Amino acid sequence: MTQWEYATVPLIVHATKQILDQWGEDGWELVQVVPGPDGTNLVAYLKRAKSA
Repeated sequence: MTQWEYATVPLIVHATKQILDQWGEDGWELVQVVPGPDGTNLVAYLKRAKSA
C-alpha cells in the first residue's frame, strides 16, 4: 500500500508557476489550492509517495 507525505506551501501570486514547478521537480503532486487563512494569499496542498 502506498504511503503519502504531504506539504502545504504558501503561494506568491506573481511566482505561482515557478513555485509549483520547483516542487513538481522534487516529486510533489499538486492536490488543491485554497485561500489562505488571511483570505488574500493562496496555499497549495501537495503530496508525494514516501520513500521506502
